[in-house]
Amino acid sequence: MTRKSPFFIALCLILLTGCVASIPKKDYTKFRTEDPKSILIVPVVNRSIDVDAPDYFLSTATLPPAERGYYIFPVNLVKRLLEDDGLSDADLVHSADPTRVAELFGADAVLYISILQWNAKYLVLSTTVTVQFAYSLKSGKTGETFWEHSETMVYSPQQQQSSGSPLADLIAQLVSAAITKAAPNYVPLARQANANAVTRPGQGLPTGPYHEKYKQDMDQF
Repeated sequence: MTRKSPFFIALCLILLTGCVASIPKKDYTKFRTEDPKSILIVPVVNRSIDVDAPDYFLSTATLPPAERGYYIFPVNLVKRLLEDDGLSDADLVHSADPTRVAELFGADAVLYISILQWNAKYLVLSTTVTVQFAYSLKSGKTGETFWEHSETMVYSPQQQQSSGSPLADLIAQLVSAAITKAAPNYVPLARQANANAVTRPGQGLPTGPYHEKYKQDMDQF
């Protein structure tokens, strides 16, 4: 069998890496035309089996877009006012006319988020925690969607350094996996997923009007 040179192998790896990394940039034409200044984050739709996921998630959803330079309406106040208007269920909110929802608050855009995964998978020696979200930003004027994205974050505790005793290491792994399964910490993962979703060049949200670099990232978005 022909032996490949190190240069040839390295070149193949570089080409493969480039193919994986070259994600097409989103089309921001509609976004730039609308140029939203305020974003209304409505109650999230929960497709996971954890009934508490929406409440935990909402606590992580407002900071990333606010730091991008957009005014974000207080999510708890939004939820309460929507309930008063007859939209007490997240599915009802997501199926309602975006322009009507935006008009209630005077918002430029409405951000809809669905929780697709919020779970911890126990595999005896390890526990993998996964969160996955789908984002959709719609115009408060026309109801058109001008930004969509999905984000997944996975966490699995790193194996501890060997103590020199295989039995002690095995017990430590079992304990660590059991603790993670019993009380998985989803919040840091959700927070990181939201940050990644809105800040990633060519995929996230351009800087808003309340950001010092507003409209200075046109080459990236």
